[in-house]
Amino acid sequence: MNKLFYGDCLTVMQEMKSNSVDLIYLDPPFNSNRQYNSIYKDETGRPLPDQIDAFCDMWEIDAETERAYRTMPVLMREAGIDDATVEFWRLWMNALRQTQPRLLAYLVYMVQRLLQMRIILLSTGSIFLHCDQTASHYIKIMMDAIFGHQNFRNEIIWQRAAGRAKGSQHAPRSLGVDTDSILHYSKTDRYLWNAVYAALTEDEMRAKFPRSDDQGRYHTDVPIWSAPSMGARPNLCYTYQSPHGPVTNPHPSGWRVSRERLAEMDAAGEIIWRKDKTPLRKSYAHRYMGKPIGSLWLDIPNVGGSERMGYATQKPIALLERIILASTSENATVLDPFAGCATTLEAAHRLGRRWIGVDIAIHAVKRVARQRLVDRLGLVEGTDFQIDGVPRNVEGARDLWTRDPYHFQKWAVEQADGFVTARRTADGGIDGRIYFELSPAAKQLDSMVLEVKGGKNINIGIVRALRGVLEKESALLAGLIVLEDLSDRQRGSFERFMAEAGDLEVHGILYPRMQLLTARELLDGRRFKTPTVHGRREAKPVLPGINP
Repeated sequence: MNKLFYGDCLTVMQEMKSNSVDLIYLDPPFNSNRQYNSIYKDETGRPLPDQIDAFCDMWEIDAETERAYRTMPVLMREAGIDDATVEFWRLWMNALRQTQPRLLAYLVYMVQRLLQMRIILLSTGSIFLHCDQTASHYIKIMMDAIFGHQNFRNEIIWQRAAGRAKGSQHAPRSLGVDTDSILHYSKTDRYLWNAVYAALTEDEMRAKFPRSDDQGRYHTDVPIWSAPSMGARPNLCYTYQSPHGPVTNPHPSGWRVSRERLAEMDAAGEIIWRKDKTPLRKSYAHRYMGKPIGSLWLDIPNVGGSERMGYATQKPIALLERIILASTSENATVLDPFAGCATTLEAAHRLGRRWIGVDIAIHAVKRVARQRLVDRLGLVEGTDFQIDGVPRNVEGARDLWTRDPYHFQKWAVEQADGFVTARRTADGGIDGRIYFELSPAAKQLDSMVLEVKGGKNINIGIVRALRGVLEKESALLAGLIVLEDLSDRQRGSFERFMAEAGDLEVHGILYPRMQLLTARELLDGRRFKTPTVHGRREAKPVLPGINP
């Protein structure tokens, strides 16, 4: 069954079978703010406040990145990468650590996942990595190391828009940026490939096929003799009896078809016999497969109209359809580990392929399930696809905490209609925020800071610390989310202390400045009491456990 996973694609892929995927397409984020903020704006109807530190870019050398960076040579050797390449990686990463630490953090993140993608890709499979000029050349070096330079097939250049020169209109400072790169690698030299063609425009068709026969079929005339440059072809050297007498190609290159095929074409009226005995074949427009597609793609416009879903980096369905048709057969399995708004999933579904999508933001999963899968494709969860990785009960939430505490933190914040802090390092007690407006005329959104605790040792000191965060931060409310249920005595103690923080009054309604929810309460549909939260939609339920 088709699957949509909520979680880190690395964790998801580690649980997938080796050699199980025919095609991987990925459009990984580099500027995570741009991607995340577009989700936020679509869910809330308001842009992200620029001064909010919670949405700092995630590419930093934190403790986790440092561990991954240091263990990467071991992982690469285990994946079969030769020692010389591993040593090059080590020296290169050391240089980037001093000069471009954010880029290093990104490359470490990507190498971890690309190594796993190589494991799950079939020997006949392909991977297409979509990137822009920010990091494309660095990524190609990584791909050469992981998939092998000998398995590099193409760098596809896609013109997504008419570029604008940087700088002012009257004093541009550089050429416009209007293209993306798509790096195509195969796992082996036995990869599946279907020739790709583009249809001609009507003007191109008339120019290419200027004549018509008595049945109104457009055609052009092409040689039926082989050219001398094609060399000797003894098997195609023969004499054919034409209406004007015997005809033999004067060159040792012979004819372009066998005698039997020539007779069939002649009987069908597809051969033109000139009086000088030079034969021509009618090439019909209705048999023309189209122009062979090269690596420069200028004919697929960027997303527009009803296809647009509000993602800053959304790709057009036609782009993914071309990639899928070129590299897979029907019933193949297509994986998008950074599914975003799920263009890949829709394209794969329409072309009769199985699909797997992964996204680390539950806001994206909610939108994909609601708008893309249900509304656009008319799919039914449980029948046409299933969603995995989203806790449906306390046991599931507890299991998520055990497997991946950071992922549990993200789930809890997003389940409460909040937006997580992108940074995994110490965050001063802020794991996320819920944004709301006090009035439609407000120039910016206000927020509730959120802290998530997954362990069992929850004490009053945590509540006191959250009170300090509330007073220090530019927030009006604070919320604490805990995994385990609290005893009546403990909960009463927490709530009495929280009550000392007072209330926020908005239009005559009182909102406790400090509030508490458990994972069980979140799963039961309870939410923090705040003024209007734009991301909290009132739509009818669609998917249990992840509805807004």
